Amino acid sequence: MSAMTWLTAPLLLSGCGSALMDPTGEVGQGLKSLIITAFGLMLIVVIPVIVMTILFAWKYRSTNLAAKYTPNWEHSNIIEVFVWAIPAVIILFLAILTWQTSHEYDPHKPIASADETMTIDAISLDWKWLFVYPEQGIATINELALPVDTPVHFRVTSGTVMNSFMIPTLGSQIYAMAGMANDVYLEGSETGTFRGRSTHYSGAGFSEMLFDTHVTSEQDFQTWVDKVKQSPDTMMFPQDYDQVAKPSIAAPIQYFSQVSPNFYEDLIQSYKAGHGGPSHGEHNEAQEPSMPMSAQAAE
Repeated sequence: MSAMTWLTAPLLLSGCGSALMDPTGEVGQGLKSLIITAFGLMLIVVIPVIVMTILFAWKYRSTNLAAKYTPNWEHSNIIEVFVWAIPAVIILFLAILTWQTSHEYDPHKPIASADETMTIDAISLDWKWLFVYPEQGIATINELALPVDTPVHFRVTSGTVMNSFMIPTLGSQIYAMAGMANDVYLEGSETGTFRGRSTHYSGAGFSEMLFDTHVTSEQDFQTWVDKVKQSPDTMMFPQDYDQVAKPSIAAPIQYFSQVSPNFYEDLIQSYKAGHGGPSHGEHNEAQEPSMPMSAQAAE
């Protein structure tokens, strides 16, 4: 690769947008600040090492007869101080910073706001996302809408194997596990459409577990809710859920105008009662090898 390519590559990449460098919401912006701060601190070590490597290679090149030749040199207290003290101070600072931000941006910590926190249930299936709005009495497949500047409490679980829920632009990810209740608090501080995804491999349709998150005004959010309520489909547990939970890849957006009261709690309880989820059972059944004929005859 030519030197000109190396020089122009950063300029070409500077036009690329990313969730890390252009987040929205308190959590997303806080995590961006944390990563940039940690990156800057590590450059305190990296940049001097790169500079000294180049200078030493130039000064002590074989053709530089003016460089002092000291073959028996073996120790310098000054160098030892720089080599050990500076990294130790940086590590100490990073440890304090990590401790503070781990508590400040704890995904289970509610976001302080004058607006009331809204609850949305996020349920991972094979291979799609089911979102239940218990307060609005609606549900969707692979589409999410949030009012801007409104904290959202996502209650997360899985109807199949272990998965992970994340909207990178808004911030933290959280694991979704069958029969377990998990949660994460997120907020969008500006309107727009942001891509959400699964970040934990879960089988053949994993790469298609994508959904759009629409952060809108309060009025537009209510308009969206009204549109969902016009759907003829319902999401009753367990009968409607059993059908939706069947494995499918690249599932289209789907709306449900009614949901069962306590849908999330009933799903969690079904695992505690030993019934499990229908999608979970089918997923495992498809991967379980059949019993050899000799073993069947022995039985």
